[in-house]
Amino acid sequence: MELDPDDVFRDEDEDPENDFFQEKEASKEFVVYLIDASPKMFSSTCHSEEEDKQESHFHIAVSCIAQSLKSHIINRSNDEIAICFFNTREKKNLQDLNGVYVFNVPERECIDRPTARLIKEFDLIEESFDKDIGSQTGIVSDSRENSLYSALWVAQALLRKGSSKTADKRMFLFTNEDDPFGNMRISVKEDMTRTTLQRAKDAQDLGISIELLPLSQPDKQFNITLFYKDLIGLNSDELTEFMPSVGQKLEDMKDQLKKRVLAKRIAKRITFMICDGLSIELNGYALLRPAIPGSITWLDSTTNLPVKVERSYICTDTGAIMQGPIQRIQPYKNQNVMFTVEELSQVKKVSTGHLRLLGFKPLNCLKDYHNLKPSTFLYPSDKEVIGSTRAFIALHRSMIQLQRFAVAFCGGTTPPRLVALVAQEEIESDGGQVEPPGINMIYLPYANDIRDVEELHSKPGVAAPRPSDDQLKKASALMRRLELKDFSVCQFANPALQRHYAMLQAIALDENELRETRDETLPDEEGMNRPAVVKAIEQFKQSIYGDDPDEESDTGAKDKSRKRKAGNADDVKYDYIELAKTGKLKDLTVVELKTYLTANNLPVGGKKEVLINRILTHIGK
Repeated sequence: MELDPDDVFRDEDEDPENDFFQEKEASKEFVVYLIDASPKMFSSTCHSEEEDKQESHFHIAVSCIAQSLKSHIINRSNDEIAICFFNTREKKNLQDLNGVYVFNVPERECIDRPTARLIKEFDLIEESFDKDIGSQTGIVSDSRENSLYSALWVAQALLRKGSSKTADKRMFLFTNEDDPFGNMRISVKEDMTRTTLQRAKDAQDLGISIELLPLSQPDKQFNITLFYKDLIGLNSDELTEFMPSVGQKLEDMKDQLKKRVLAKRIAKRITFMICDGLSIELNGYALLRPAIPGSITWLDSTTNLPVKVERSYICTDTGAIMQGPIQRIQPYKNQNVMFTVEELSQVKKVSTGHLRLLGFKPLNCLKDYHNLKPSTFLYPSDKEVIGSTRAFIALHRSMIQLQRFAVAFCGGTTPPRLVALVAQEEIESDGGQVEPPGINMIYLPYANDIRDVEELHSKPGVAAPRPSDDQLKKASALMRRLELKDFSVCQFANPALQRHYAMLQAIALDENELRETRDETLPDEEGMNRPAVVKAIEQFKQSIYGDDPDEESDTGAKDKSRKRKAGNADDVKYDYIELAKTGKLKDLTVVELKTYLTANNLPVGGKKEVLINRILTHIGK
């Protein structure tokens, strides 16, 4: 069966003209980075294992944000960000508040998408910070100056753009001061604490989340209970897990994986017909998408503006541009049957888009290879049909309890398919939900789609080779030595895609060196060279090939090469020169054309026209 590569990962009913397809879930994120620029951030240092030197807390915060900005452009290109320093000598903000400096390129006055120019200028911030911005303590008791309060106010104003229903709004706060009002008189401290916490609560009431990224002193742990526990709204149960999770978050920000983050949108809405008079509503989600580089935009060489691509069909007989609707043809018994676009659409649509239950089968009847493309995850919805969730849960639990899967027929504008509905149990861990409960819709093949396996030893009287007990024992020992512990596909990033993003970043930011990318798909050479592994490999080879495995493999290769060449020489059964003279090479099949090319040591790649031209060139026509 031939599958369309573009159709394998396409959602069902993914029609650009469909109103439902045009509905998009909110996937934009507005972020303001708040960085404490007090003298304490520059004087406090910690050891960097990567560079084996002391780094200031200010440098750590700037490095994390710089790496996050570079990832934002690739991961979430629609996100908008702003960078705000507080406890600064200079001020730059629309509210004209002291001690707060919003860092943007000159023409940008509010939150916006990260650009290459912004990243390049932010990479140099440490060199120019003392001269252009400066550092000073912005919380002064006598003057009632409160730079933290002002920073929250400025950040809230920057995030006024858009609605919390259409975008996620977040503040990231970097600081190493766990008690910003600790040295003040009791009355002043209580007043400043109350007003600052109220400012944070006002922001949170507007749908803005505040995330603290504390930086601990080498000899003193950041004490979140002194002030920030109330600011970010932590309860007593979350305190013990907060600091370890923050440390991991900082590491993740410094070493973010370059990948596009796709919105978890509904791929389709499905009506599931269980029986006559009983239907429920389901939402289908696409859980897998192939990650590919972004599309390339073509530019005009003179104006440097994007080029609009238009396609026209030209008649091969007259050379005229076709104006009317284009018809398709399908060969049938030596004649071409013509179809219009509307007729093809009607041919494909053999039923409604409903999912119709046929029955149930034991789970052991479902084979792993009975899966034509990535499955669709189904979850109930009561939006249109009240009671869908309750019926879905009853069906879901019964399928799990009885170890059954449902067989159903799924129709629609795309080719209708038989599907298997496999219930998935909820998986939870200490950190929360790992896998949600629901049903995976697996696309099954028809009888026409299944191909018989070619038997290697199909001659009568010739028995297939069987491994000996010793060979089975050695193979088992080798597998145990090479077993991957806690394997998950989530551990492996696409190395070609990571290198593409690294090169794109280097060109955009004028970087002299290409960022090193880690290829997790390479074998573990150190592990493969361990004595126990080497011994297991050698014992397995000894059990299969005996004392001279090299001679065995070389002989087999020579025999295969000799047979292949002999077969090619015998296959040349046409007078290709005569066929070239009479123009009848086009009547041969691609396999017959490649036979001539192979016999004359010529390349065999390309379409049929390319192969014919290659033969004509070789003959001299």
